[in-house]
Amino acid sequence: MDNIKKKAYFASDIHLGLPNFEKSLIREKHLVKWLDSIKADASELYLLGDVFDFWHEWKRAAPQGFTRFLGKLGELSDTGITIHLFTGNHDIWIYNYLPREIGLILHRKEFMTEILGKKFYLAHGDGIGPGDGGYKLLKFFFTNKFLQWCFKRLHPDFSLWIGQSWSTNRRMTERAPYFHGTDKEWLYLHSKNILSKEYFDYFVYGHRHVPINIPIGEHSNYICLGDWLNNFTYGVFDGEKFEVKKFEF
Repeated sequence: MDNIKKKAYFASDIHLGLPNFEKSLIREKHLVKWLDSIKADASELYLLGDVFDFWHEWKRAAPQGFTRFLGKLGELSDTGITIHLFTGNHDIWIYNYLPREIGLILHRKEFMTEILGKKFYLAHGDGIGPGDGGYKLLKFFFTNKFLQWCFKRLHPDFSLWIGQSWSTNRRMTERAPYFHGTDKEWLYLHSKNILSKEYFDYFVYGHRHVPINIPIGEHSNYICLGDWLNNFTYGVFDGEKFEVKKFEF
């Protein structure tokens, strides 16, 4: 086992809880199978946001459900695998419960790091780059401390119902995502701008729900991880190449 080449794994946009308990549970079980399949050679696991379709926690309360997934994360963490969790636009209200309970590292904004000798720029992808003005305004309200305080004053049964209903309705009315081309992809343009100032080998995002792995610049790659609603895709980096793969269950 000690001779196994360690790898870093990436996934995003699982949206656990969508559209209902029964269908979400099926996806959750697939996700747990994937986590089981990577635990032998994983050194790090990066979950790049929207893991939950809606999440809000209080000082002494958190949403019900997702026990198989959270238990598996705890198991992986206990074996020494470093787990990074990014907040997305659907689970922006993750606070201290999961870092404390599982031992994961929580990220609320872009994260620059070195993985197996290569430079990575990692983010969920919401509200960065040009455009998307409507969501940027919405995010301002979502992250406002006073409004967060007000929302916490509501009873959890009521506030979770509001959040889950809003999140589900929003997802169901959105058009199917597609790749707009490098001249119109906000995250690609954002990455290109960053690359003009500082070199990174890989730019990796969630949010777009479309699996993408294309060159940017002479030696870098722009990557979107897809999702676990339709694509069941994930990323894996072995120190030499980054691949976006589909999990076959």
